[in-house]
Amino acid sequence: MEQGIVIKSTGSSYIVWFKDGQSLDCHIKGNFRIRGIRSTNPVAVGDRVAVETLPDGTNWITEIADRKNYIIRRSTNLSKESHILAANLDRVALVVTLYHPTTSTTFIDRFLATAEAYRVPAVLIFNKIDLLTPEQQQELSEIRALYENLGYPTYAISALNDKIVNAQIVNGVTLFAGNSGVGKSTLLNALFGKQMTRTGQISDAHDKGMHTTTFSEMYPLDGNWIIDTPGIKGFGAVQMQKEEISHYFREIFSIGCNCRYSNCLHTGEPGCAVYDAVVDGRIAVSRYESYVSLLGDCTESKYR
Repeated sequence: MEQGIVIKSTGSSYIVWFKDGQSLDCHIKGNFRIRGIRSTNPVAVGDRVAVETLPDGTNWITEIADRKNYIIRRSTNLSKESHILAANLDRVALVVTLYHPTTSTTFIDRFLATAEAYRVPAVLIFNKIDLLTPEQQQELSEIRALYENLGYPTYAISALNDKIVNAQIVNGVTLFAGNSGVGKSTLLNALFGKQMTRTGQISDAHDKGMHTTTFSEMYPLDGNWIIDTPGIKGFGAVQMQKEEISHYFREIFSIGCNCRYSNCLHTGEPGCAVYDAVVDGRIAVSRYESYVSLLGDCTESKYR
């Protein structure tokens, strides 16, 4: 029995990489589940697993080591609760675009809240800056300042034109995620200096991207690992209690300590310090609206 890392998942089979450079196609039994996690993929890219080869030559994943963290999202399959994008991460890089297509701040905030909840450091990469007008460049500067003031590193790039992407983005195991069409595949191809993933076109009718990545996959790069994921439409609250949501918005959690009531949900309660901070501009309205929408997931079981 050998120990390896899952580097690709197709839903029905897995590719496991071992330190000697060997990779094996592996399967899991139908009732294989991680304790306490209901998901469409009980084994995720990045998992450290034990593999047993049977006499007939088939390879089976028999154990999964404890995860240090993971990124999870609400599944579009209504029979399951969640889908794990990847596990055992050193950081997640969210690739977004201000326009062509537009990544909403609500999506950004929901993703960052999920990263906070599962203890994954996050950075934001604003792509396609070469397409922005001077007015849009100013808007980008303001949005970057908002997130940098919260402690999230941000980068502004053009994946098509930039020859070098800041090496600080890739260090250890990095998950790249984003909406379809934001140029994530183009960025990864630039990082590797060759065609690693397929790139897609933007739909003129809706200014939205079309999926090019079907399954999560992990690639080695100069002693590090990069995980590419399918384009994501939205993030819903998974395994979160409504009382916890404010903990995953850094400024709301910090200011919320001054609320009159310790169980304040910051939705109109008397003596709410968070509401006062929104009114006087110390908390951005967009961030507060994202918090309220994520809070609504817990009470209404919505998916966005």
